[in-house]
Amino acid sequence: MSWLRALKETARSGLTVERRRLDPVVAGRAALGLALVVGFSLALFGPAVAAASAFGAFQAAIATFQRSWRPRPTLALASGASLAVSTFLGYLTGAHEGFFLALLLLWTFLSGLAWAAGPTAGIIASSNVAIMLVTVTLPTSVAAAAGHAVMIFTGGVVQAALVVLLPVRPWGAQRDALADALAAEADYARRLRHDPVAPFDPLPLMTARSAAAVTPGQARRRPAELHGARGLAERIRPVLASLADPAVGVPEEGPERARVRELLAAAGTVLDAAARAIRHGEPVDLPPSAVEALRARDSGAVLTGPSRRAAVRLMALLGDVVETAEPRTETSGPRGETAGPGKKAPGDASVPGTGRSGPSSTTSTPQKEPPTKEPLAPVVRARPTLLRLAPIVLAKVRAELRRDSPVLRHAVRVSAVTAAGYLLGAALPLGHGYWAPMASVMVMRPDFSQTYARSVARFGGTLIGVGLATAVVQTAHPDVYLSAGLAVLCAFSMYLLMRTGYAAGQVFVAAYVVFLLGMEGAGLTQTVRDRVTLTLLGGLLAMLAYAVYPAWETPRLRGRLADWLASVGRYASVVVARYAEPAAGADGPDVRQALLDTRAARVAWQEAVERATHEPVRHRGLSHAATEQADHALAELGRVAMLLEAHVPERGAPPVPGAAVLAEALHRATERGAKEVRERRAPQWEELRETVDAWSAEPPDHFLLHKGAVLLLEVLDELTTALMESRRR
Repeated sequence: MSWLRALKETARSGLTVERRRLDPVVAGRAALGLALVVGFSLALFGPAVAAASAFGAFQAAIATFQRSWRPRPTLALASGASLAVSTFLGYLTGAHEGFFLALLLLWTFLSGLAWAAGPTAGIIASSNVAIMLVTVTLPTSVAAAAGHAVMIFTGGVVQAALVVLLPVRPWGAQRDALADALAAEADYARRLRHDPVAPFDPLPLMTARSAAAVTPGQARRRPAELHGARGLAERIRPVLASLADPAVGVPEEGPERARVRELLAAAGTVLDAAARAIRHGEPVDLPPSAVEALRARDSGAVLTGPSRRAAVRLMALLGDVVETAEPRTETSGPRGETAGPGKKAPGDASVPGTGRSGPSSTTSTPQKEPPTKEPLAPVVRARPTLLRLAPIVLAKVRAELRRDSPVLRHAVRVSAVTAAGYLLGAALPLGHGYWAPMASVMVMRPDFSQTYARSVARFGGTLIGVGLATAVVQTAHPDVYLSAGLAVLCAFSMYLLMRTGYAAGQVFVAAYVVFLLGMEGAGLTQTVRDRVTLTLLGGLLAMLAYAVYPAWETPRLRGRLADWLASVGRYASVVVARYAEPAAGADGPDVRQALLDTRAARVAWQEAVERATHEPVRHRGLSHAATEQADHALAELGRVAMLLEAHVPERGAPPVPGAAVLAEALHRATERGAKEVRERRAPQWEELRETVDAWSAEPPDHFLLHKGAVLLLEVLDELTTALMESRRR
């Protein structure tokens, strides 16, 4: 992609305003915390302290809006404390420009490295550096600086207290993550009706797994309906794929396929109902038509063999999902049954496996089948406290201290640009030069697209916000309290529109800063032209720095692809090895860990492809067409491995001859293939081909293993074809 086109695409992305669901109650709570802090500070200490404390409360509220599973009060306190320390240390060195510049370089470099701990830590650290550039100009003595730091921290405490005292939809983020996972399963079931080999994006399941990790305090308060449903969703996915895939035995047309489509549609309806119940904390409302479809008498007559076993297992798992999704209250039994004879929850209906009575409970009974595996007990995933998180973060930061690390390059870029912006702002005869470095540190991100998009959005938002706010100040001449009220109103608007796009929120951020500094009379002599010029300077420095010292994702695509190939190869080989050792079962930790590694590698690959899409870099051995074909091939490889996992022999079953040989050949082939992909060579699968061909005369006595091995080899050949065509170009 050319530079001109890349700039056009990133500019369009930065100025886009998305239609998102607004949450005025949460925005109002954050604005209330800001108003309390500003009002208290104004009444007791005056405008300067009020401005400093307002920045603390403002930033602490922004921290609570970040996509993090950690408790919101913890985020607010961490943000307020870190900003207070930054401000105090910044003021202590502010009288000596050399010392302050050294501190600014160190602080900004550390904020850049904070991205190794995740986007939430990176955003909070970057915002603290930007706000510090403003707050260090407000105190007039060391004692005043200490007082400002205390009030900044107080702003964080107030925001944290409001989150506790005025809870708005507690556990809402975790509920949404789990509901999204179930809804993704429901959509997958419906797509399988029309495309039996439809792909599935595991990201919702990964997000739900991340949301399920809780701190010790959260574990004591977590609602019961948030336990277990994620694990059931994980187990439903391979059952759905197994039921729909023709490779398992159901022909593409005929009565069996019609019954499978009916079951898939009913499964999608039940999963959607469970998702709605978990999202809103309400009883599960099951449509009678879906219940009837799942309880139909003809399942045993129409479906036979593996497809019949998959159908029965699907019904049992759906029943467990419905039971788990029922909210538990003091008047509820252990599985969501309302106490008292003859009482039913709203929408009460029966699903095989739920143990609940309903409209269709007397029409039929589920056919007896061999017992399925008992659900595993929910495992509580622990999230470390902030103190125990410190060594983990340090380990992640140390891992990024290498020349090819995008995080290290970002830290170097952002520290150099911030220092350059600070010196240029001080040298220019515009006054209040912190607008330039503040703009730089706020827009810079480890990847090209976000940095350039945010630079354009910040300039456009600042142009509008500063222009409107300055016009109001110069026209109405608001006093201290009116300026404070206008600042709170702008903050509320920013909180409300934060998720609609960076440009929309930036309009109100710029106006907020103008009104807040206007309380003390600071910056009123600076014109709109000066502020916008400095913001433009900061954005241009950020964009120039990325062009001079980039961290392009495009050259690393082959490495990401090789990582995904190696991980999915390990997953497939571990699953196949279970056919040789049925005593180990399909629920072993090695199978689960291999699956999680595969999902992480796939998401890393997809994120890398997305970042590389708009980079102004010509492909280096991996064209867009090859990228799409390779993505399809490895996704299909994972799907075939998932089908094999769904039909691993039960414990006690006889071993399948030749499975161990296939597992070893598959593992060696994919490891060697991943190395060849990294070395820009087309991978070859001769050893695996010989193993599969050796089964032609006497295939193993299993309905799926030989067929699955052939499918694995076919998709690996598809990967080789994609990479060879890319080399020809």
